[in-house]
Amino acid sequence: MKFLRTTGLAALLLVLAAATLAQEEMPRQGFFDVRSASTSLNNGVHELEARLQLILSQDALDALNSGVPLTIELNLEVIRVRGLWLDEVEAQLTLTYELEYRPLSQRYIVRNLNSGDLDSFATLYSALNNLGRIQGLPVIDDALINPESRYRIRLRAALSTRQYPAALRIIFFWRSQWQLESKWFEWSLER
Repeated sequence: MKFLRTTGLAALLLVLAAATLAQEEMPRQGFFDVRSASTSLNNGVHELEARLQLILSQDALDALNSGVPLTIELNLEVIRVRGLWLDEVEAQLTLTYELEYRPLSQRYIVRNLNSGDLDSFATLYSALNNLGRIQGLPVIDDALINPESRYRIRLRAALSTRQYPAALRIIFFWRSQWQLESKWFEWSLER
């Protein structure tokens, strides 16, 4: 009889522990993904159209809401395909954006650090959605491309931590929630 009470008590404790763990919210997992990308020739310039999905991790979201600006980079490479040799990167472009939350106005600010342009959004969703829509971005002038060669382009998005002090970067290195980087998305340059 004593054994059944002990077993019953242990089972009840296990059920309560499981229920408590189930009620605790799992930390939000972030990820960056390039959903689609292409270029088109417009007035002698190849322009980029791309769609990205940018979801911040719980750590990044907590930092943003605590007043820490986040830096999101878009890396673009134009690569010349060389049959028997290694392919060669002909051009590189890095677009850098700063995402900031201003609690007083309850607005999310997106600053293009390349051009200085500034946009304000009422929600984080609309700010990230805007960052994830690239339209008509000049990539490379067609005159710089060898007409006899084939080219491919690749794009990726990443949460950058380079702007933080070295001590913080070491911590971020060991925290997987700060390792937000999409895979390279590649396509052929059409003329």
